[in-house]
Amino acid sequence: MASKPKPHTSSFILFLIALLVFTIYYLRQLHDCFQSAVTYSEPSTNPDWYDVIARDVGDERMINIGLLNMDGDETAALEAKGKVVKVELEPLDKGVQWSDLFPEWINESSTMTSCPELSMPEFGRYEELDVVVARVPCNKCEESGWRDVARLHVNLVVANLLVRSGRVGSGRPLFAVFVGCCGPMWEIFRCDDLLLRVADSWIYKPQLRRLKQIVRLPVGTCQVTPPSPQSGEELSEEKAREAYVTVLHSSEAYVCGAIALAQSIIQTNTTRELVLLADDHVSPESMNGLRAAGWKIKRIRRIRSPHSRKDSYNEWNYSKLRLWQLVEYDKVMFIDADLIVTRNLDGFFGHPQISAAGNDRHMFNSGLMLLEPSACTFRTLMKRRWLVRSYNGGDQGYLNEMFPWWHRLPKKINHLKFFPPSGDGHYEHRIPDDAYALHYLGLKPWMCYKDYDCNWDKAITQIFASDSANQRWWRVYDTMPKSLRRFCALTPKADARIRKHRIKAKRANFADGHWRIKVHDPRQII
Repeated sequence: MASKPKPHTSSFILFLIALLVFTIYYLRQLHDCFQSAVTYSEPSTNPDWYDVIARDVGDERMINIGLLNMDGDETAALEAKGKVVKVELEPLDKGVQWSDLFPEWINESSTMTSCPELSMPEFGRYEELDVVVARVPCNKCEESGWRDVARLHVNLVVANLLVRSGRVGSGRPLFAVFVGCCGPMWEIFRCDDLLLRVADSWIYKPQLRRLKQIVRLPVGTCQVTPPSPQSGEELSEEKAREAYVTVLHSSEAYVCGAIALAQSIIQTNTTRELVLLADDHVSPESMNGLRAAGWKIKRIRRIRSPHSRKDSYNEWNYSKLRLWQLVEYDKVMFIDADLIVTRNLDGFFGHPQISAAGNDRHMFNSGLMLLEPSACTFRTLMKRRWLVRSYNGGDQGYLNEMFPWWHRLPKKINHLKFFPPSGDGHYEHRIPDDAYALHYLGLKPWMCYKDYDCNWDKAITQIFASDSANQRWWRVYDTMPKSLRRFCALTPKADARIRKHRIKAKRANFADGHWRIKVHDPRQII
């Protein structure tokens, strides 16, 4: 039986506890007194962002401050710090909706297409600004503002004020400060240019050359983005830091497609590098074939799509986020492995992030897109993937939520092989000759016989069927070295699948009659 502690032992333990509590309390009081002394000896009434900018400017000259959407009290607090001007701006037309800026369809061949106008200040009145401070309109922090015309308006006004400042070229830095819990739009003010975030103040030192490009763009996808003018010096500098990129993960089903894609890009006489990101599901043998096709290989770990179903086709599509880790490049053009390039695309590298062709509604198609690698962008995409849902569980839905302000490239840069039912009995489904790249929706060419597009053999896939598109893909295949063609061989299982659907098409007596075609493809297994 355990003995009870002696009375004097218990008293000693209580004494030690009391001493410890008193010591902690005494040290806490000393700490508070010291903090009070520091605060008293160095009082500061500056806004959170002011001291950061003053240190960066590094001289004693007055700082010229432009205020946008700020109230009177905030203006008065800054008057002793420099020349303060309130930027006058006409109210935004409440009738302008996001759908007006980002329509599903526009007439790309017409020069008459236009975008709604967003009011701008009289820039001549604000030519000597060092910093623009703007309060960002916001209804609910972190959960709104993704597609908010008022928020876009404020961001574009700030960008215009900075690039039109008379300080540009003087060697003196320019800054943007955004106040409010929603913060700025990162499509315009990059996280790479963020100096500091203090409470609800974001302090930016933006790259003005990039901002100049931004303010020349249409306000939305209501117009096709025009080519960006670049000096010869800028263009030659960027060539070495631009690349075409594709991604393979989870299986080898698209190895053949990636080989054909590389060969098609090379055939357009590109001057850019070709980079392929591959996870460990791609075998060493296939890697050798991909290198021989022209790809520079980088190994990656795949990323699961957090909102997709297990074993779904897009379960690991967030692996595409690895594109932003290619920071050795200024810009990369991602192209899915189920595309081929038919005309040189190098000229489109002059466009900003994210530039892409439209998909439906207000969204872009992520099968071909121009982006700007950035370590902080990658970190943000990884962090927010758990909070921001994708409409389809895959990368396209997620990227459209994270980059709502994107820039329209002509649809011929990513021509979707898609033909809505017409009911007229015609089965031409022809691809236009001026397409820059063909996107093979549905069953892929290397998964069919060479003789015709096997999407004709299934009623559900006939909207993706096109013999002219099929012929263009096989034209690339025929120019490939024989050593590369073997990666496009049919497996017995794939061959059996094609035969099964040909028989079903015959039994259904499909009117297009492709099931009647005698197959000569040497890849068929006899």
